Amino acid sequence: MQAREFSPPTSPRRIIYPPPMLSNSPITSLLDSLLRCPSSIQTRSQAQQLHALLLKSHPRPSPLLFSLYSALALVSDALLAFSADPSPSSSCYAEVIRCSTARGLFDHSLSAFVRMRSSGTPLGHAVLPSVLKSCAAIRDPHLGAAVHGFLIRSGWIADFFTANALLNMYCKLSRAEDERRNSPAGAMGRDGANGDLTSFRSMQVQGSCLKSVRMVFDEMPERDVVSWNTLIAGTAENGMYLEALDMVKGMSVAGLKPDSFTLSSILPIFAEHVDYKKGKEIHGFAKRHALDSDVFIGSSLIDMYANCTNVDYMCRVFDLLPNPDAISWNSTIAGLVQNAMFDEGLNLFREMLLLQIKPMPVTFSSIMPACAHLTRLHLGKQLHGYVIRGGFNRNVFVSSSLVDMYVKCGNVHIARRVFDGMPSPDIVSCTAMIMGYALHGPAQEALSLFRRMEMEIGKPNHVAFVAVLTACSHAGLVDEAWEYFHKMSKNYGLTPRLEHYAAVADLLGRAGKLEEAYDFISTMHIKPTASVWSTLLAASRVHKNAKFAEKVSAKILEIEPKDMGSHVLMSNIYSAAGRWKEAAKVRMTMKHKGMRKRPAYSWIEVKNELHAFMAHDKSHPWYDKIMKALEVLTEQMTREGYVPNTEDVLHDVEEEQKRHMLCGHSERLAIAFGIISTPPGTTIRVTKNLRVCVDCHTATKFISKIVGREIVVRDLNRFHHFRDGECSCKDYW
Repeated sequence: MQAREFSPPTSPRRIIYPPPMLSNSPITSLLDSLLRCPSSIQTRSQAQQLHALLLKSHPRPSPLLFSLYSALALVSDALLAFSADPSPSSSCYAEVIRCSTARGLFDHSLSAFVRMRSSGTPLGHAVLPSVLKSCAAIRDPHLGAAVHGFLIRSGWIADFFTANALLNMYCKLSRAEDERRNSPAGAMGRDGANGDLTSFRSMQVQGSCLKSVRMVFDEMPERDVVSWNTLIAGTAENGMYLEALDMVKGMSVAGLKPDSFTLSSILPIFAEHVDYKKGKEIHGFAKRHALDSDVFIGSSLIDMYANCTNVDYMCRVFDLLPNPDAISWNSTIAGLVQNAMFDEGLNLFREMLLLQIKPMPVTFSSIMPACAHLTRLHLGKQLHGYVIRGGFNRNVFVSSSLVDMYVKCGNVHIARRVFDGMPSPDIVSCTAMIMGYALHGPAQEALSLFRRMEMEIGKPNHVAFVAVLTACSHAGLVDEAWEYFHKMSKNYGLTPRLEHYAAVADLLGRAGKLEEAYDFISTMHIKPTASVWSTLLAASRVHKNAKFAEKVSAKILEIEPKDMGSHVLMSNIYSAAGRWKEAAKVRMTMKHKGMRKRPAYSWIEVKNELHAFMAHDKSHPWYDKIMKALEVLTEQMTREGYVPNTEDVLHDVEEEQKRHMLCGHSERLAIAFGIISTPPGTTIRVTKNLRVCVDCHTATKFISKIVGREIVVRDLNRFHHFRDGECSCKDYW
């Protein structure tokens, strides 16, 4: 197999080396002194002056000159000097190859190696590891195999450091081939017969690399910890987890002690597979061998415990680290947030800033979801300011997190502004923006952006189709939803998942097509879950069809007898229909099963402080003021034509009492508090853990017109933007 040809770097000028001066000249002594202490050369001008003196006094450039150029990031100057030398020494070749590889100029490194081989210059042991690193970096398995063949023929395969570098090269080539095959471009290339052939060849290449890894390792006359770690890490990165674990045992049998790198390679295996027991065994091994204070091991343990939802152990590992680095802080913050400990994650982030530990882009990607979940818009804006000041706003992952945060905190306009400011929006950011429009109301904006994504950004994935189907569902766009649902498999080869079926079922149920939705769920190619059927049960309540609800409820209870939501919905459906005996029977069943209904509550952020309200909650210090404000608002609403809708009062009581109970709903208390505690004109943002009731929805429309404010209410399903007596949902929710 032939190595690729490389051309040396070209230059507009050529250096002509003059005859050397006498070696005992004063200039020579000065040069020797400078080359022994190169730190005194700190600028390009000084380096070029030194180079000029060398041309006058030395027959060839010193290898230290190339090191000096590289240390000053003047690689082009080094390569220029190298290309002008008709016969560089072995040391000069080695230094140029090393510097080029270190600076990421892999083609130049390989070009110098080809020239070195052609000239017959003897190889030094420092050359080949850099050459192998360049082969891995340019992801060319054929060139790597050619260099491997040369190593065997020349006997360099027996060199310990070269063999380790060869092992590392094959591991990286195998990983690179796997990434290429699973990338969006690789996935698109698999469409059709030619794509299948390409994928098959890609798998062949990857399999060949993996075989080469094992062959090189087995043939090494001597193996150290680095050799074993390279093999273990490469095996784990290629998804061969059991094999990687067996190799750790083999390493111990060979008399070598696993180090922090070994454990850092295998802990992600337990994190990904949520294998808490084995992960804890590795933690014990680390403690026994005094490796648990290592920050790399600590960060890996934190990730593992976070994925295994053991937050206590995760925090304990972090607290015991003597000097946690930024990665350890970020891992712990991310672990708290992903385990729904949002306040704790925010507090740890504040502590991190107080200790002057600089956040990284991943920090903001980790902490933004906490602001989004808690709807802490004010805090989210502060983080956005920090992102801009730190120069992180050009990072696509951070910008995507900002888009998602603003969407979930109720400000879709700023979310779009962030999105439009992204230089190269990707599928993730585009999907976040589409879902934002789906949740806030402008369905046509969501569909328009989806079409733009198809044409400009890339192939939509499963999540993108969930977003666009949700937009159709919330706007009642039945025909459009069917078009997108069929386009998934027809145009993009994506098999619909449970969440896509749930979105379509929800759409049909909202549109009143209950029987069609029932048939659709019954004929799914995968077994429907209780959550899918629950979308239809909620629609039965909206359309007041108790008989149909009973049929759907039976399906749910077959799958999940203790499903809380279905029991609560059936109780509410019976109550709304005036069937109090059936409602009482359902509540009694819930009691026997040990189930308790989740209480409704709402919260609002005022002056950086969260205020939570439950229905008829008198614990808030402003309760009397809130009730007086509601009395005044109710009088004004009545004059405007408001008539209470008592159907949502699910208790068998008098009509007057029902009207009184409506006034105490949690969202209404939060809205009234927002009105009396903020300046006129301020947007009021309220979050509720359950669906907004029909009467509160109607009342809030009246209130928005009376007080002249925008009121944003986020409930379990979507956002409602109330303004001038209208709602963004157009009363379709």
